[in-house]
Amino acid sequence: MGDNDADLLEGFIGQLTSGSEDGILPIVLSPDSDKAHRTKVHNFIKENFKFLVTDTVDGPSASSKCIRVRLNSGANNNGRNPRKRKERGDKPFDSRGSNNWPEHLGKFLRFHLYKENKDTQEALGLIGKMLGIQPRSFGFAGTKDKRSISTQRVTVFKQHASRLAALNDRLIGIRVGDFCHVKDELLLGQLLGNRFTITLRAFTHSLRGVVADSEDMIKASADSLGRCGFINYFGLQRFGSGSVPTHLIGAALLRGEWKSAVSLILDPREGERDEVRKARECYKETNNIEGTLKQLPRHLIAERAIVQCLKKCPGNYLQALKAIPRTLRMMYVHSYQSYLWNHAASMRVQKYGTEQVVPGDLVYGKGGNTEKETVVVNPECEDENINDAYNHLDETSVTDLAERKSFPVKAATAEDISTGNYTINDVILPMPGSRTIYPANDIANIYHDLVKKDAIELTESAHSVKEFSITSVTGSYRQVFQKPLNFEWELLPYEDSNTPLAETDLDKIAKSKSNVASKEVKVDNNRSSSDCIPASFQGDLNPLVTCKKVENNKELGLASVDSPGASNLQESHLALKLSFTLPASCYATMAIRELLKTSTSVAFHKTLNH
Repeated sequence: MGDNDADLLEGFIGQLTSGSEDGILPIVLSPDSDKAHRTKVHNFIKENFKFLVTDTVDGPSASSKCIRVRLNSGANNNGRNPRKRKERGDKPFDSRGSNNWPEHLGKFLRFHLYKENKDTQEALGLIGKMLGIQPRSFGFAGTKDKRSISTQRVTVFKQHASRLAALNDRLIGIRVGDFCHVKDELLLGQLLGNRFTITLRAFTHSLRGVVADSEDMIKASADSLGRCGFINYFGLQRFGSGSVPTHLIGAALLRGEWKSAVSLILDPREGERDEVRKARECYKETNNIEGTLKQLPRHLIAERAIVQCLKKCPGNYLQALKAIPRTLRMMYVHSYQSYLWNHAASMRVQKYGTEQVVPGDLVYGKGGNTEKETVVVNPECEDENINDAYNHLDETSVTDLAERKSFPVKAATAEDISTGNYTINDVILPMPGSRTIYPANDIANIYHDLVKKDAIELTESAHSVKEFSITSVTGSYRQVFQKPLNFEWELLPYEDSNTPLAETDLDKIAKSKSNVASKEVKVDNNRSSSDCIPASFQGDLNPLVTCKKVENNKELGLASVDSPGASNLQESHLALKLSFTLPASCYATMAIRELLKTSTSVAFHKTLNH
């Protein structure tokens, strides 16, 4: 039984032993395709917890099976009173886990998840814990950055809206709503894109913000971003912000250096918390598996999976790597592909500029439009661990893990260019794989030169482990330049750096409710409006209104001309508010990089914290 299941079972037993059985629902353990292992778990619970009963139920997918654990309603029940359950009128459970699910409802509840300063996995982990269900019961198209306020659609297997809605009073920084039942769950990659609203503060004054020489420069930069777009690099999130970039781990996997890859994942790193550092040092210096496992925080999913496997199979580093949830371990290889792509994109821009197509550039064959491609889930991603967190990345945009039903790719010819069939926005570069081709110009050399330095071949594998072989990954293509869609911007004056300059979805809902409530307020027709206010306050109405106006102006960073205290207000600053949409797997940080002309390296970002 894994850590998550053990924690879930411990919490369930804790609820039962607290003295009240009312309202305690069964728990469902992680999907388990191994029937023999499920039998062992059934027997373990039967022998050690006489007051519990287990059965096998359908999992989130059609082919998966799970173990459900519930309170034994039998007569003896380890001394418990069986009449309680009868009085509650509990319905019997069937053997397949439908729990009398209504036929007219879809098996998945779809809802909107709103969260502040939490990544998707963390938020759903909290909700799952409150519901007593596994994180794998949730489905979503992609994870959103922790350092953001975001809203996204989520599905959950066989849950009622009332149960989730009841959590809103207990959740902090998280809200759920807009419920409906659907037949199919959401899968990774099933999104067209993301809508962003980003506010850049202190443009004209240095307040730990961005400094610009003039307001005209700000306007010109914003207009240029909307008109020309940006180089479509993979962002920092793709490679992790730690001292060990994930693409280096990917390179070790592609070379078949299993022990080296394990060391890169487990060894001490700069800038980590003391508890994490001590756990890593314990492994490196003493090789004490048991001691390391006790010290490793549970959020270090890859590290714990490796150490747990090494405890069972000492020295089997390949097996330990395979113990990492599939979605997570495949990210290392995808990170290396992204590393190659970024370097190729830089060389393409450096050598041929950003204005026109050149012979040999890769483009999609005419008759097709990349914006009309149909996204389908890559079989490589179909795994029971599909929803496990990738703890090294703050935001995982995983649509590029999906295959695309795309049109043929070709190298542009001189004739194509002379006839104007293609523009710079049509140029694409490959994410290396067995089915990709390379530019018919010297940009192709970048790929081969880089992998040669890393002792990797693009055309053959150094080992027989397919999932860690670049020749077994189909590969894909990515546009070199990307324009933000539905691009809008505005300059906002402000004074207080803590004043919000953009409305969140929660703000909009609150405002909507406030407007509805104000319309419902009725004034007695038999009384004048002045009768509603005590006489002693009638003379103060105008001053109150004036003060309110001044406060509103202060919120916008404007001094009221009529206010005698205007000269005491703080200095006004400018903020640039951007709103735009990007296709899936495009990074807003790269758009901001183009706007500000700043570095997005780990080293540069660390200097911003000082």
